[in-house]
Amino acid sequence: MGVVRSAFHDECDRLGAVLRTLDRSDLDRPTRCTPWTVADLLAHVRTGAGRLADMLAVEVPGPAQVDAAGYFGATKFVPEVDAARIGSARSEATRHRSQELAAGPGAVLGTDFDAVWRATLAAVDGHPADRVVRSRHGDAMTVTEFLRTRVVEVGVHGLDLAEALDRQPWLTPTAARVIADLLTGGQALPAHLGWDRLTLIRKATGRETRSRTEQEALDVAGIRLLTFGG
Repeated sequence: MGVVRSAFHDECDRLGAVLRTLDRSDLDRPTRCTPWTVADLLAHVRTGAGRLADMLAVEVPGPAQVDAAGYFGATKFVPEVDAARIGSARSEATRHRSQELAAGPGAVLGTDFDAVWRATLAAVDGHPADRVVRSRHGDAMTVTEFLRTRVVEVGVHGLDLAEALDRQPWLTPTAARVIADLLTGGQALPAHLGWDRLTLIRKATGRETRSRTEQEALDVAGIRLLTFGG
């Protein structure tokens, strides 16, 4: 839990700092997560970062049945779930617009996001690391494993936001470590690939193409990268 908690804290804190620098035109930019704009994607990340607080308020009987790798299964990417995810993010982004006009988008988004992720950590700190929660998809997981999925959401979508904003990636070392270990199942990559963690994450999540030679190197090493939705 200590490593995952630190990764969530660091990545959310970094994103919060970025949010304070945004203006209205930034929020209207398109992202690779079609059809979302930056505002829509930020709303999605904000909602995801805050899910645990409500989940921990409900008792879940029985043992955990899914870990973080199992959470990212094909059922999370079927058309109905995608449509609900897209609609929810757009509604959340619209809700903020009147506040942004009064105070400025960066100030509103940064303050709101900070409150959400800090509330999540406060809730997490009030429970044991093996406390079982249930996701909105019905997955029974330990709080540690679900928080690991939140690191992935904030970190990987942070790469999408950086691309949309024409900025250098701000992925933190702690988050990169957690995400990379999840994607590889903790296995060491072949040294001759020369991938750092950022490159691994980009290539494993489809943000950068893997060449046939690179895939063959992974196959020979017996490494099957976690593929979201695959």
